[in-house]
Amino acid sequence: MGTKLLGRLTLYYVAIAVIVFVAVQIWPEFRNYLPVGGVEQLISQPSKNPLQGDAIHAQHVANLGQSLFWLIVAIIGAFLCSLPVSWVYMAVRSGEEYDQSLVHTILVLPMVVTGIVIVVQNSLALAFSLAGIAGAVRFRNSLKSSGDALFILLAVGIGLSAGIGAVELAAVMSIMLSYCFTMLWMAEYGEKAGMKRYLADFDGIDHSAPPEPPKKKKK
Repeated sequence: MGTKLLGRLTLYYVAIAVIVFVAVQIWPEFRNYLPVGGVEQLISQPSKNPLQGDAIHAQHVANLGQSLFWLIVAIIGAFLCSLPVSWVYMAVRSGEEYDQSLVHTILVLPMVVTGIVIVVQNSLALAFSLAGIAGAVRFRNSLKSSGDALFILLAVGIGLSAGIGAVELAAVMSIMLSYCFTMLWMAEYGEKAGMKRYLADFDGIDHSAPPEPPKKKKK
C-alpha cells in the first residue's frame, strides 16, 4: 500500500513536470503567460512598505484574454497541486478519524484562496472588507484531529502561492508534505502502545489497542 502510494505520487509529479517542460520547449513564449516566478520576485525584490506590499504581475499579460488564461492556469495549478495531497490524506487516515468533507476541502479551498488573493492583492481596503464579511458569516468546522489542520494549512498555502503567481512554490509544498506524510506513515514514526494514533496502522496491527484477555482452556 505504501509503496503503491509512493509510486503513484512519483508518477503523477513526473508526468506533470514532463507535460509543462514539453509545452515550454514547443512554445517558448508560453512561460511568459504562466503564473510562475512569484517566489523570485518576492525574494529578490522585498517590499519596503509592509502595509502596502508589492503586486505580482505576469509578463506580457496585457488584455482580457491573457488575464483570463493566467487566472485559469493559476486555479488549475492550485487544483493539481492539492490533488495528490488528498490521496495522501485518504491513505494515511484511519477509518474512525477519516473525514470526507476534509478531502473536498483540500481540493476546493486552494482554488477559492487563489481567487481571493487575486481580488485583494492590490487593495488593503478589500482585504479588510473580506475579513469583515468572513467575521459576519461564521464558518464552524471542528476537526477530528489537530493533525488535520496541517492539511488545511497546506491547502491555504497552495492557494496563496497560486494567487501571487508562484505555482512553483505550491508544487514544492505539495511534494514535500505528500512525501513527508507518506514516509511517516510507512515508518509509523512516534507510535506507542496504548497511545492514541493519528495515522492509520501501516502494518495492519493496532498497537494502541488493549491486549486481548487470555482465552480460557476448555476442560
